[in-house]
Amino acid sequence: MSTSPKPVKKVPIHLQSAANRVYIKNGEIVNHDKSFKADVYIEDGIIKFVGPPSEITIPGGVRTIDASGLLIIPGGIDPHTHMQLPFGGAVAVDDFYSGTKAAVAGGTTMIIDFVLPNKHESMIEAYDKWRSWADPKVCCDYGLHVGITWWSKSVSEELGILCKELGVNSFKTFMAYKGLYQLNDSDLLDVFERIRQLNGVAMVHAENGDIIAKNTQRLLAEGINGPEGHELSRPEEVEAEAVHRACVLAHQSDCPLYVVHVMSKSAGIELARARQRYRGRYIMGETLAAALGTDATCCFHMGFEHEAAHVLSPPLRPDPTTREFLMKLLANKSSAELVGRARRSGYCVFGETLASSIGRSMSGVSKAERIYYITSPPIRESAETPRQLMKSLAYDDLQLTGSDNCTFNKEHKAKGKGDFTKIPNGVNGVEDRMSLVWEKGVQAGLLDPCRFVAVTSTNAAKIFNIYPQKGRIAVGSDADIVIWNPNATRTISKDTHHQACDFNIFEGMTVHGVCEFVLVRGRICAERGQVRVAEGFGRFIPTPVRPPFVYDIIEGKVQSAVQEDHPEERQNGGGNSVAKKFAELDIQIPIQEPISAMLAGNLAMPAEGSMCSTPSVRGRVDGKHDMQQSSFSISEELDRGGVRACIKVKNPPGGKSSGFW
Repeated sequence: MSTSPKPVKKVPIHLQSAANRVYIKNGEIVNHDKSFKADVYIEDGIIKFVGPPSEITIPGGVRTIDASGLLIIPGGIDPHTHMQLPFGGAVAVDDFYSGTKAAVAGGTTMIIDFVLPNKHESMIEAYDKWRSWADPKVCCDYGLHVGITWWSKSVSEELGILCKELGVNSFKTFMAYKGLYQLNDSDLLDVFERIRQLNGVAMVHAENGDIIAKNTQRLLAEGINGPEGHELSRPEEVEAEAVHRACVLAHQSDCPLYVVHVMSKSAGIELARARQRYRGRYIMGETLAAALGTDATCCFHMGFEHEAAHVLSPPLRPDPTTREFLMKLLANKSSAELVGRARRSGYCVFGETLASSIGRSMSGVSKAERIYYITSPPIRESAETPRQLMKSLAYDDLQLTGSDNCTFNKEHKAKGKGDFTKIPNGVNGVEDRMSLVWEKGVQAGLLDPCRFVAVTSTNAAKIFNIYPQKGRIAVGSDADIVIWNPNATRTISKDTHHQACDFNIFEGMTVHGVCEFVLVRGRICAERGQVRVAEGFGRFIPTPVRPPFVYDIIEGKVQSAVQEDHPEERQNGGGNSVAKKFAELDIQIPIQEPISAMLAGNLAMPAEGSMCSTPSVRGRVDGKHDMQQSSFSISEELDRGGVRACIKVKNPPGGKSSGFW
């Protein structure tokens, strides 16, 4: 017996028009390259008009938003999330519904999540599994990276299918998690070469997994089993060494490399040096909101619950200067100038930082709460770490901010009592990322609003080849728009956030920058604190291979000019800007004693100033002279107005001499 189809419910034309048509007036549009006053008209999820009101006639039945005194910015793109990820015997509590709802509440209108196959699992099957989880639930658009957790001929073949047929252009590899995800250098070379052949983007979790495994064994054997052991097992130099090695492997493979979650100054320095060494052709990177907003001082003597909540990998760092350093690597003096010069200079080197890295350090976190802060790499101990990471954003040595959102409740973190290796890694950040970057970057004077748009949205859109569909306010772009109040403040709290976790590592932090309206493909999903999302409204967005922002540089279609002499800098007394920047980066990398040496005495946090800093960033024991070190220091010469007596000068008494460097 045949059944007649159900009648289609007709929506009254006035309601239909109001839902599909939005007019935003009197606001200031901020893109990554410029800001200007203009109105915006949206229809059917697409931006149809950008310009002065005199040039458009508004049809009836349109929802009008007055954005006077507010900024109209592209919706945020979070390039690093882990929704409902099975990990460490638990499943992340933010699924694709609660996680994307929280993202929208904070001004993020697209996420890019990670498919992580188990060892020997088909990448295609894992991809299909993630799509089945996400498609019915997402409240905003999303894309996917895919992890390469093992290597074989079949994996190589599946990479081709993912690139050519399934809309994936980026693949994550691991130098850590020995026995689970870690690849050796030989396999990494093969992977990078295959990704380059497919015109994709390689990604890497950069920590030395072999050292971490040895350190972990020694710490546990000596009874160091609390959350503090997580950061102690993977000090900064372990992250920095892996960043350096990954950059060399990428260079040898001629493959663009995206370094995920840069969590320390040491790793940021290695990225900056790689950018200069390879003239910006290969290396990309991100840092986290956690690294910019907090540090690892909360992972010591503050209580298990609080410490475990901050566990992530790489960890938060103890150095309190890291936050500003990473933010400066993200920022620049003039976004428009940077865009033009970077393209001329052949820069294809990017770095990501995470909301957790920017947002806090572990300083001041009680021992009971440290369990909630565990992530990898860890949040670092120093209260200055987040500020130094923000400096990295400011210098444009890091280009993106992610959240690495992977949330677990207290009961999940408690499984690691007595063994820090069993604490599920991960923290929140997808909801607070935008406000944290504004607070630590723009409000602190390290970023301008254009650069804020670049590091929270546009750079991700360009690197993953979805620009200008995403990441820009322009005619023809998706109407993913945030109407941003730069002067309003809010206080972050687990009691008011939209995430499913029962802890927030930024608890009590007051931040400037609040979303007044959030539009996802033209639909108003958040309005003055009220979030109205529809489960399943989001779409999967394919990320095509060969992003021009990356490959035009590698293939020489953009002429390199890294060593050009810029007359305007000489006229302004700027001298060699590259030398100045890298002289400022020439700081000491913290060197932690080997675990065996630490355990031979009293285990304690690495003491600041325990080594004498030298111009080459190497350390020496106080009181001993390093015969292989010169007294010559570029940074000192640049920083001082005068001239030291022991340095040759251009016109000394008795006649002119030539510089010997």
